[in-house]
Amino acid sequence: MSNQNESLDVSAKTIDEAIEQGLAQLGLTREQVDIEVIKEGKRGVFGIGSEEAQIRLTPRRQMPAANLQPSEISRAEEVAPVAEATASAETIEPAETFQAEVKPSQPSEVGAIAVRYLDTLLKLMGIKAVVTYRYAGDLVEPGEAPPLVLDITGGDLGILIGRRSETLQALQDLVRIMVSKELSSWQPLVVDVESYRVRRRQSLRQMAEKMAERVAASRKKMVLEAMPPHERRIIHIALRDHPAVITKSIGSDDNRKVTIIPK
Repeated sequence: MSNQNESLDVSAKTIDEAIEQGLAQLGLTREQVDIEVIKEGKRGVFGIGSEEAQIRLTPRRQMPAANLQPSEISRAEEVAPVAEATASAETIEPAETFQAEVKPSQPSEVGAIAVRYLDTLLKLMGIKAVVTYRYAGDLVEPGEAPPLVLDITGGDLGILIGRRSETLQALQDLVRIMVSKELSSWQPLVVDVESYRVRRRQSLRQMAEKMAERVAASRKKMVLEAMPPHERRIIHIALRDHPAVITKSIGSDDNRKVTIIPK
């Protein structure tokens, strides 16, 4: 684990992946660090001209317990177990969604700016839709801070999701970068289409339970399809307390998969 008093520079294919890797090294949560985007990275065309994203994570100084007010002590106790779980359970990957780093008085401003950018992108794409924003507790585990979600509603919007939600992810990356540039701070927004992410989350949890029962009965491990980091995390968390199986991620990059293994 890296020295938690020093900044950590991390490079990866995307800003999200770099943040996840850095948090895993530091053993901290997103609420415990300041995030600076050094390079946004480029996807390139067929891999040509692509550049990795680079970010810098700086741990926030913790106030001594003696100086904390009762409400602050309670908050510190809630955050600590999350940081410990991130450091010790290597198969449970950091969440792809997290609380925006904004002051309490600013959420409506962030939401309005994000809606404006996303609405403009959709119009340029020739897509008629309505964009609203909300804080989505149905996209995180109990106790986690709900992310700011931009909901796109309308007719025939499947084109915005794409194979393995790659189009939706790219659209989300664009909006995040534009909003973050305007506000001069990283804004980890989530973009959803007709509650696709909510339905997908429910589907993954149900599938995880079903596959776990098969593995427990057959005593043979099972490898699931390749998934993005935030979907693998849903599987890991759904089965982390299962009495008969454990989970691990195998593979690399876009081919990383969850393996369910009998205990």
